[in-house]
Order: sequence, then C-alpha cells, then structure tokens
Amino acid sequence: MELFESEFLELKEIVTPGLKKEIVAFANSSGGEIYIGIKKTSEIVGVADVEFEMERISNMIRDGIKPDLSAYSSLERINQKGKDLIRITVSRGERRPYHLADKGLKPGGVYVRHGITSAPASEEAIRQMIKESDGTAFDKARALNQDLSFSYAEEYFKNRKVAFTESNKKTLGLITSDGYYTNAAWLLSDQCEHSIKCAVYKGVGKTNFQSRKEFFGSILKQVEDTYTFILLNNNISSDFEGLYRVDTPDYPDYAIREALLNTVVHRDYDYSGSTIINIYADRMEFISLGGLVKGITLIDIMSGVSQSRNSVVAAIFYRLELIESYGTGIGRILESYENLPVKVSFAPAPASFVVTLPNVNTSSSSLSENTEDFVVEDKILNLFKNAESITRKDVERVLGSSQFPAIKALQRLIEQGKIQRIGKARSTRYILNK
Repeated sequence: MELFESEFLELKEIVTPGLKKEIVAFANSSGGEIYIGIKKTSEIVGVADVEFEMERISNMIRDGIKPDLSAYSSLERINQKGKDLIRITVSRGERRPYHLADKGLKPGGVYVRHGITSAPASEEAIRQMIKESDGTAFDKARALNQDLSFSYAEEYFKNRKVAFTESNKKTLGLITSDGYYTNAAWLLSDQCEHSIKCAVYKGVGKTNFQSRKEFFGSILKQVEDTYTFILLNNNISSDFEGLYRVDTPDYPDYAIREALLNTVVHRDYDYSGSTIINIYADRMEFISLGGLVKGITLIDIMSGVSQSRNSVVAAIFYRLELIESYGTGIGRILESYENLPVKVSFAPAPASFVVTLPNVNTSSSSLSENTEDFVVEDKILNLFKNAESITRKDVERVLGSSQFPAIKALQRLIEQGKIQRIGKARSTRYILNK
C-alpha cells in the first residue's frame, strides 16, 4: 500500500531536527502520523538503525517540545516491503499550544497543520489555543512571553515583606504546575506591555490640553507612578474657620486610591488598550477597559457583590495590602463623598467602566467662568484654520467684543504657549506655535 502526504500524514526519508516541527503541528491540530524511511514520492528506503533513531526521536519529544507530549505520542517499528520503518503517532494534545522548547510560545515556535505543510501559528491562534486549554481567565493562562524579569516586583515584594521565591511564585499563581509563567506574572513583570495614560485638561472638556503622562512597566510600578502623578494634580483649596485655616484637596485621597486600584485590578487585559485617567477642572475620570464581569450589574457592585475578573492579580494585591478586602472598593469611594455636596458617578458600558470623581472644590460660578474662557479661546484658535496669522481686530470681530477682552484672551493663549506675538504697533500679528 502506497502512502501519500496529507493533512494527517507526513513522510520523511531520514530523521532531521525539523521533525519536531511536524510533531508540534500535529499535536496542535487534529493529530496525525509521521513515517520515517519513506521519501516524499512514496518510495520506501527504510531506516538503517531503527533503535538508535527511535531513541533520538524520543529525546526530541521529551527535551525539545513543551509541554510534555509523551502521553500524546507513540513510536513503533514496522516493516513494509522487507524494510524497517518508524511510525510516529501523534494525538491532538490537551495542553495546546505545544511548541519548540528553544523558541517558546511564539509563531517561530508554535506550528499547526495546513494541508500537507506545517506552518507557524499566528499570535491570535496561539492565544485562542491557550484559552481553550487554560480556560478564559486571562491572568491564570500561560503568557506568550516567557522571557520575563521582575526587578521592580522583587523590590516591591521585599519592601512589603512578602516572599517572592520560585516556590512563592507558584503559590501566588504566577507559575503554572508545569513551569510556565502566567499572564499575572507578565503583568507584574518588567516586560508588561500595558500602560496607564494620564491627561490633565484646563477646563471641563478636552479642548484645552495641559499635560500628559504615560506609565509603563510592572503594574505595581504603574500604580505607584500614576498615584504620584495624580496627587501632584490634586490641588488644595484653603479656607478659614474662625482663626484656623482648613485645607481641602480637590479629591479625597482615599477615593483616588480606591478608584485607581479598582481600575488596574479589575480591567480586562484581553484588550490591548491603555487604562485612561482624565483630570478636568471639575472631575477626574478613571476609564477601565472591559466593562463589568458577565452576570454582574451596577446595582450588584454598589451593594458590595464582588466577582473578580483577575482573581490572581486581586489576591496578590491583597497579599501586598494594596486592597483590604474583596468587594469593598466601590463602597469606600462612596463613603469618601458621603458628607459632601457632590457625588461619585459610575458608568458601565459593554467595553468599559468609568468612575467619575467630582472635584469637591469646584463651585458652579468658577466653573462657568472657566468654561466661558475656553469657548473664547476655541473661537480664536479656529481663526488659524483659514489664516497663518491673525490680528487683534480679527479677534474682536469673531468675539463681538471690544479691544480689552480681545487683548486679554490673546494674552491667555500666549501664556499657555499656544500662540506668539510678532511685529510691533500697527503691524502686530499673532501666529500659532508649532
């Protein structure tokens, strides 16, 4: 009986290092058979030293392919037309994706069967195989990047007096039973690719941008850096009660802390986008990707119901005493505003969850004044859409104002670095800063 290559059959004349790729591809697909000692043309040439080659193949499977594929592969000696052959039978494995040990969980190390060829799997296909094998919990699944370092996390754990040995990493859920780093480990590692983006706006909208920061690295580092940045923008308002001065921050410190930790711990890291924090004159927004966990409503979480999306990350933050107990974050944020005239708002959406902390020091009159300033500045900046330079008269015309309000508005834009003055006296003009 002649054999021909197919989706489930591979023919090889001799054993080569490339054999591992074929075995991996069958294990990641629907299984198959590999015959050693048969040419691609189906000509049987045989194997000279079957025992030696079978031992060589066994070593390849044991040492060159991960996870362990021994239970899903078998080797046997067969004879066809008087010549010895080796038949390798590979079943579809339960710990997919299988990969070349020296290449890792990357397209260069993970192969799947396409027709009569073994092709590198895409990153999306690798992620899907991991989900099917490890479950849908992101932080418990094997990380694509297994080349991780933990310089920041190690120091952080040391300062918090929490052990961070290899054994502890397994206990914490950072390493699987078969030695793979989980996505929780990746989030804590120096190689974490997610980030937190912070933006500060002068006003209640996004027209007047003031500053921006983006924080990278371990999510522990991101939390620390972001918290420091927010506190620098948490202004203090002073008043007097009798003889004594009373300082009130724009936002209760506890509310900031809980909102930030909730955003980092409970976001959906299957989304590649950044966590967003926007600071306006009247409010601070924490935008977490992924929406609420399926089956949980806003009423549930405001009542203290807790269903963590990232249970490994949540448990680690609890061990580090960053969070006190499960399901109390929202309640603590609400308590921070309990005796204040403004209230926190929550806005769940299919792919996001927004917590908005109101500025406790923003009065309606000052907010109205600021808003009017921003509208005026927008009108002036819009003049540059049709002209490279403008005059004070242009500004008076578009604002419908006299000379003084126009000069005042232009001066504000100069101080903000958005425009500059050129020329003197009657030849004075204004241009945009590049």
